[in-house]
Amino acid sequence: MKRKRFTGFVACFLLFISTVLPANASAKVDTSIADESIYDLLVDRYNNGDRKNDLDADIHDDYAFHGGDFVGIHARLQHIIEMGFTMISIGPVFKSESYDGKKALSYSELDPHFGTDDELKDLVEEVHKQKMKVIADFPLGKVGADHEWTKDRTYKFTHSADGTVDWNTSDPKVREDLIRAVVDFVITYDLDGIRLTQLDGFDDAYLNEMINAIHGAQEGSYVLTNEESAANFDSTPSGTKMDILRETFMTIDPDSSNMETFKDNDETRLIQFDDLTGPRLTYDMVELRMFPPTRWKVAATALFTLPGVPLMTYGTEIAVNGKEAPESHPLFNFKTDMEFKELIGNLNLLRNKSDTLRNGEFELLHNKDGFIVYKRSSEDETWLIAVNNTSKTANVEIPIEKIGENKKLRGLLDGDLIRESDDGVFRVVLDREIAEVYIADDDKGFNTPYLIASILVYVIFLGFLFIMIKKGRERRKVESKKA
Repeated sequence: MKRKRFTGFVACFLLFISTVLPANASAKVDTSIADESIYDLLVDRYNNGDRKNDLDADIHDDYAFHGGDFVGIHARLQHIIEMGFTMISIGPVFKSESYDGKKALSYSELDPHFGTDDELKDLVEEVHKQKMKVIADFPLGKVGADHEWTKDRTYKFTHSADGTVDWNTSDPKVREDLIRAVVDFVITYDLDGIRLTQLDGFDDAYLNEMINAIHGAQEGSYVLTNEESAANFDSTPSGTKMDILRETFMTIDPDSSNMETFKDNDETRLIQFDDLTGPRLTYDMVELRMFPPTRWKVAATALFTLPGVPLMTYGTEIAVNGKEAPESHPLFNFKTDMEFKELIGNLNLLRNKSDTLRNGEFELLHNKDGFIVYKRSSEDETWLIAVNNTSKTANVEIPIEKIGENKKLRGLLDGDLIRESDDGVFRVVLDREIAEVYIADDDKGFNTPYLIASILVYVIFLGFLFIMIKKGRERRKVESKKA
């Protein structure tokens, strides 16, 4: 018993020392969209938790439903929690003609492949217990020709060549009932917001009216979209920034000059490498004969530390490939190696703990051919992020005035430590395809308590080994005498 207690003490002591985070990094109580990080998934392609609702599901047909459901997300929720995301986007959930929610058939009935009303409510309740948020999609157009509203002749709509229906955006009944439907949807399932899709034809004034109605109906709710829009959405994507990120991180030694765009310091804009409708970034990496796990580790460091709201599509943590749907929408394989998952969790942990990493000022200090160094700062903290996206070791000198006097840069991913040199600069040196996140700590010379604690741990551990070896020898002597 004493031996077990002793071993446990040593293990806990080592764990405590190895997991120290910046003392002044703290999460805000009142959050905004800038404080969120989003995991974007498709219900049908995440996890099959209930075989009873599979209906006509066929995993051998890429275009068919594959069996994912609300129960499946619930069962694998811990996977998302461990990566540190604050919000889950579950995509379209209405009854529809397709697994990905295209050609919706209702604004009130959930797709039976996904489960019941109670199962969605149970999922949302569990997400909330985990201090996370959940949003879903609501399509304003391109619904199925057999949508429940098309059977009501009081609604005005037009048929499109692709077999979908678009509502008459000038019809007062359509406009009024769409707002009522989306508000009812958010309230019924206690959602933390909505992502409006298929905005074509709706003017900004009407979209703002809908956004205000959602905000008023559900306190603290977010209204997002997957399209660029001038309406007052809490967050919108930037096609330009997504293209820049893809071009910069799909390969090594890129022309990274366009990263200057992030100087706008827009912390409320969605930033992402890909989305659920287009090609995965992994596809571009493979096409260029790059090694996705290494590429993604560098890219993810930038994603979670640049200004903006990071959005990551499901399966990125296992480097899901695919040029277009349905190839880019595989059923998640939870048996795949999850090495990249740990890094995502570490980066989200830093981001969630530090208001500065989420909302601080952004300053690009160095940017040349894929070697990018930038600062996130506030009155409370200074962070330095170095991303060497090149084929060779890179270095840069950062003036002391950019970091502060009597400071040291402590790396939190690989444990690098940089002190001010005699000539008054911080020399950042990184091996190829490596990224590091540094926190600027007060440099008080040797950390005496840490040094004493470290020595104490080793002394105790060596003492423990000595005792075990001595007892082993004594036991062998006794056994040899008996023999």
